[in-house]
Amino acid sequence: MRLLVTASALIGIGLGMAGCAGSGYSSVSGSPSGPTTPTSGSGVLTINVVAMNGAQSFSPNPATVPSGQMVVWHNVDSITHHVVLNDRSVDTGDLAPGASSRPMTIGGSGVGQYHCSIHPEMVGSINDDTSLPPACQGQYC
Repeated sequence: MRLLVTASALIGIGLGMAGCAGSGYSSVSGSPSGPTTPTSGSGVLTINVVAMNGAQSFSPNPATVPSGQMVVWHNVDSITHHVVLNDRSVDTGDLAPGASSRPMTIGGSGVGQYHCSIHPEMVGSINDDTSLPPACQGQYC
């Protein structure tokens, strides 16, 4: 009987901790049950440059962010990339393997499409979701 009680208690603790697993993520779809876009504790969205693979070159893709969101592109691929918004409002410069861009504020006018200027077949998009709250920028993020 004691073993059964201990196992039940551990399962209850595990289930309780599972509810915390989503902290640190902001909603992409605007609904709690939709997919999520990872952010760091500082409210910065990281978009990984994963491979030369068309629309699957970036993760997440598309990304949906509230206006004013800080975004960083991180190159997890084995070759250099250079991310540019199609309207040229954002330019990461060359990103060597393992490197990250500086944080850039994204938002307004629906944001838009971006690509790798070295490998133009690599494409992505960022959508401005005004239904999402602004990114956390305070001391407790």
